[in-house]
Amino acid sequence: MRVAYGADDANETTRAVQQSLGDRGIEIVDVTGDQQWPDIGAAVGRAVADGTADLGVVLCWTGTGTAIAANKVTGVRAALAWDPWIAAGARKWNDANVLAMSLKRLAPDVAVEVLAAFLDTPAPDPDEAANIARLGTLDG
Repeated sequence: MRVAYGADDANETTRAVQQSLGDRGIEIVDVTGDQQWPDIGAAVGRAVADGTADLGVVLCWTGTGTAIAANKVTGVRAALAWDPWIAAGARKWNDANVLAMSLKRLAPDVAVEVLAAFLDTPAPDPDEAANIARLGTLDG
């Protein structure tokens, strides 16, 4: 599995997330470079949308900005999660393909638990297929 990864800062939480991905044998496609959070979120989104990565993980101070930026990419369903139940539900009920987290408000161990729940929920609930499909057709 390949996961596109991007964060606009580095700290113990981001290092724990990267370590957890590596410990799982996941290939990390790090798009961070020397970019600001809008570009990082969009780059992760593009990597998921174009098939460079299977899933994406973005972190910024709140997690919100990178989620919004990733969601601007067609085909991306980025979800901001702060606990494992939210992350698993985002995969199960919304077919989220990008996980967004706060690198300032999540302790490293909690971020790793959220990541694990996201990665360990393999497929969306078939009963939600019609609703998930509608996400691609909504127009403001």
